[in-house]
Amino acid sequence: MAMRIAQVAPLYESVPPKLYGGTERVVSNLTEELVRQGHTVTLFASGDSTTRAELEAMRPRAIRLDPCCRDPLSSHYLMMERVLKRAHDFDIIHFHIDYLHFPLSRRLHVPTLTTLHGRLDLSDLAHIYDEYTDMPVVSISLSQRLPLPQAQWAGNVYHGLPLELFTPTLKSSKYLAFLGRISPEKGVDRAIEIAKRAKMKLKIAAKVDVKDAKYFAEKIKPLLDHPLVEFLGEIDERQKNEFLGNAAALLFPVDWPEPFGMAMIEAMACGTPVIAFRRGSVPEVIDEGITGFIVESIPQAVQALKKIAK
Repeated sequence: MAMRIAQVAPLYESVPPKLYGGTERVVSNLTEELVRQGHTVTLFASGDSTTRAELEAMRPRAIRLDPCCRDPLSSHYLMMERVLKRAHDFDIIHFHIDYLHFPLSRRLHVPTLTTLHGRLDLSDLAHIYDEYTDMPVVSISLSQRLPLPQAQWAGNVYHGLPLELFTPTLKSSKYLAFLGRISPEKGVDRAIEIAKRAKMKLKIAAKVDVKDAKYFAEKIKPLLDHPLVEFLGEIDERQKNEFLGNAAALLFPVDWPEPFGMAMIEAMACGTPVIAFRRGSVPEVIDEGITGFIVESIPQAVQALKKIAK
């Protein structure tokens, strides 16, 4: 039976993102598939989003690409007001903005669901989920939900990709790939060290958030001055297939409880194995010895590279 569904996306990136952006990419994939299946979908997102659903534009441009935006929270509050005014147009409202809407949803009397896309091990979050035990939430990995057993877990849904998005590449080059963002928890410094020890070229396709600019300048930029390291900056969706597909392996040396890790399944879809540290969702995503290798240290990562077929 066809349903009337609202998808409420974060406003930091367009849907889908122009460059980097995991959550908004997932929202886009889900929205377009629901439309394809015949549901009536309304997407609450930034005005530069692209969708076959009805687009409720909350602001002209995504926040990250709008230098005029100084208060991101105000746009999200206005979006919640718009959702409230239209709430009874929908059979269900699917939120992707963490707990921001919980006070509103508790009083809506319309079915809601919230997919949690981020890390949940922050101490302040426990108080929120102690209070809002009536809010049904969905995890993106089983490890993600471990810090909040009190939350009303309605299910666990791993991320997926449209089948037509990537084409496996059977011939690989001799370089290693790093895809994501530059931040301490993503471990690009580890990736550089792995590449140097393995004596393999490393190509880094990553964004630098404003909040990580100091870390990049002080800790990472000096490491880029090496003949084996090439920093590409952000790449778009069209560039990913060639970048990942031609790599010998994707390095995913994370140092945080990774909720999912879209880059891992993007690499797999391109036929590229993943070398990842055992953190968060990694053991749930990688099929050891088949789609990649799970390691505990830099030396183990170097050894794992030797197991990859030439």
